[in-house]
Amino acid sequence: MTDLLALLAAVLSPAAQATPPAPAAARSLSDPLPGDWRPIPDDELMIVTLGTGKQVVIRLAAALAPAHVGNIRTLARTRWWDGTSVYRVQENWVTQWGDHTEKKPLPAGVTDQPAAEFEIAAFRPAVRMRKADSYSSASGITADGWPVATDGRAAWLTHCYGMVGVARDNLPSTGSGAELFTPIGQSARRLDRNYTVVGRIVEGMPYLSALPRSEAAMGMYDRDEQRVPIVSVRLASDLPAAERPHFQYRAADNPRFAAAVAKRENPEPPMVSLGGAAVCDVLPAVRRAP
Repeated sequence: MTDLLALLAAVLSPAAQATPPAPAAARSLSDPLPGDWRPIPDDELMIVTLGTGKQVVIRLAAALAPAHVGNIRTLARTRWWDGTSVYRVQENWVTQWGDHTEKKPLPAGVTDQPAAEFEIAAFRPAVRMRKADSYSSASGITADGWPVATDGRAAWLTHCYGMVGVARDNLPSTGSGAELFTPIGQSARRLDRNYTVVGRIVEGMPYLSALPRSEAAMGMYDRDEQRVPIVSVRLASDLPAAERPHFQYRAADNPRFAAAVAKRENPEPPMVSLGGAAVCDVLPAVRRAP
C-alpha cells in the first residue's frame, strides 16, 4: 500500500503534470539573421514633424542623388521647411509638401537648378528580379536596400510606394529638393527617369497616405484649413544624441534576402504563382534599432 500511494503521489505531482515545452519553431531560410540588420547613418535620416504631432522619418539616398540630397540637407539645417505644409494629396497618386506658394526664397547654398539625377551610375543589384516589367528590362534591390532598374543602357531608382521624389517645373528644371512628394497609391513607375528620387519613407507613411484627398486640380488643397502644417524638419545628425532615432535596414546581399524574394516571386499554394514579382513588391524591411 505504501508503494502504491508513493506511485500515485509521483504521478499527480505538479512536475509530472507540467506540459512539456513546445519545440522552438524552425527558422525559415528567408528569415534574417541579426547581422543582416545594418544601421542607417544619422545624416541619412530626416525627421518631419507635422502639425498633427505625428512624425514622418525619411531615409535619404545620399550616394545615389548627392546634389539633390545636398540641397535637402541645407534646407533642413536652415529650417526652411518650418512653417510650410503638406499641400497636395491626389487620390491613387502622390502626397506633396513644401511651400505651396512657391515664393519662399531658397537659403544660401541651395542650387535651384542642380544637374539632373534622374539616373544612377550603374545597375548593381544584390538580388535581381526574375522577370522584366513594363518599365525596365531588369530590376532588383541593391545591397543597401534601394530598388533599382535598367533598360540595359541606363540605371535608375524606382518610384515605388513610399519613395520620395523631387517635384519640379518643366524641363530643364530638375527641382531644387524644396518640394518633395511620395507615391501613395499605385507605384508611380512612369515617373522613373523623369524625376529625381532622393529617399524612402521608413516610418510614418500612414500620416501622409491617409490624408483626405483633394478634389481640386492635381490634388492641390485649395483652402488653407486643408493644408497640414509642417512644424519642423531636422536631420537626425543635427539633434542631440539622446534625441536621435536609430533605424536599421535589412541588407540584401545575403542568401536569406534572396530566398525572401524568391518566396514572393513563387508563393506556396493556395496562392497562385505568376512566376515573378515587381521590384516594388520586395522593398527590404526597415525597423527601429532594438
